[in-house]
Amino acid sequence: MTLRTIVFWLHLLIGISAGLVVLLMSVTGVMLAYELQLNRWALREYRSAPVQEGRHLSIETLLERVVASEPRAMPVTVTWLADPLEPVEIGLEQGGTLFVDRYSGHVRGHGNTWVRSFLRQVMYWHRWLAMDGDYRLFGRTLTALANMGLLCLAMTGVYLWWPRRQGWGLLRKCVRFRSGLRGKARDFHWHEFIGGWVVVPLLVIAFSGAAVSYRWVGNLVHWLVGESPPAIASTVPAGDDGAWGERVGEPSDYATLVERAVGGERDWRAVTLQLPETDFAPVTIAVDRGNGRQPSLQHEVTLDRFTGDVLSRGGYDTFSPGFKIRRWLRFAHTGEVYGIVGQTVAGLASAGACVLVWTGLSLSWRRFFRSAVK
Repeated sequence: MTLRTIVFWLHLLIGISAGLVVLLMSVTGVMLAYELQLNRWALREYRSAPVQEGRHLSIETLLERVVASEPRAMPVTVTWLADPLEPVEIGLEQGGTLFVDRYSGHVRGHGNTWVRSFLRQVMYWHRWLAMDGDYRLFGRTLTALANMGLLCLAMTGVYLWWPRRQGWGLLRKCVRFRSGLRGKARDFHWHEFIGGWVVVPLLVIAFSGAAVSYRWVGNLVHWLVGESPPAIASTVPAGDDGAWGERVGEPSDYATLVERAVGGERDWRAVTLQLPETDFAPVTIAVDRGNGRQPSLQHEVTLDRFTGDVLSRGGYDTFSPGFKIRRWLRFAHTGEVYGIVGQTVAGLASAGACVLVWTGLSLSWRRFFRSAVK
């Protein structure tokens, strides 16, 4: 038995075993391709025209009005978008988000629109087959194994797809689409042609998914760049909560601290303030110059609440090479790390995976049940 035969049967058996789950994950992946934009579009009714330019309420006043209108709300984060028409997003300790008009302090809603609810359900199917309770771990395990199967299918597929003779044979497989084929010939050609175009993004999608699902894959990234894997996968250093006792004077208002964190940057798109647990604890502010899913365009600043002095800086530039790759992989899985272009490529690759699974299962059926297929 030759190596090519072994790889072929490995490819076939993995495809049959994981095909249906991969198909489901690919279909839901297509549906989630523009999740970021659809979620923002779903909140269009929360937008408001400015009452008076530059006269929005302070963060402190917004928080007071939120607590007054929602007594059970326990705010932990405040996200302020650069667009003056967008509401302020208040993250709650008990989960969920409140969207607040920045000029009136009126709570516009919780963001539970039908679009966001639908996309959330699609995400549940994509991640753990929409299983609940004790079965969620089982569903997550199945999707993780199916993702590893997709990674193996992509790698073995490259070996089987690569022409034995270089030159025109390689180019022809990439650019020559033959129409009018039927049956087995059509399925084989579609499987080979589409696979050649989407294999690279599928490798990225599958490997990044494995890095999220399995800690040992994340550790492998650190080993490959010559680092020791962290004992606990965290990029945020632990603080000394006991070092902050009572202080003399009045704490700075949040607007001053946000201005200090932003500095002279004019292209920021969102600022997220992590509310301190006490009036004396430092304040951490995250500044985002991207779409929220681009780590290289984000940084964090921790400030003294009273003096406004910068205590520490964090973010992508301060990460080790291993952590940079892992952060990149997190949002390379959805393509969002490259904006709408990356999302489109990821969506097309997921659509291509749907065709690959369908044609692969069809070819397998024809192989094992030839008498049932003409």
